[in-house]
Amino acid sequence: MTIYRALEVEVQDNDVEKALRQLKKKINDEGLFKTLKLKRSYEKPSEYRRRKERESRRRRNRMLARRKQRER
Repeated sequence: MTIYRALEVEVQDNDVEKALRQLKKKINDEGLFKTLKLKRSYEKPSEYRRRKERESRRRRNRMLARRKQRER
């Protein structure tokens, strides 16, 4: 079960552009754009597994690179 929470941004001093930037940042941090992009079309189970493995490898490589950089 997925729990969704409302994304809210208050417009202060009629600064709509700033509020839009804040909203886009919140949407991006939530991963909503990525989810919408993935749900746009059907993804075969084999493609899903390949994508998940690729994402996992990328996360692991980033973690190892950061760890290696801290050791220097």
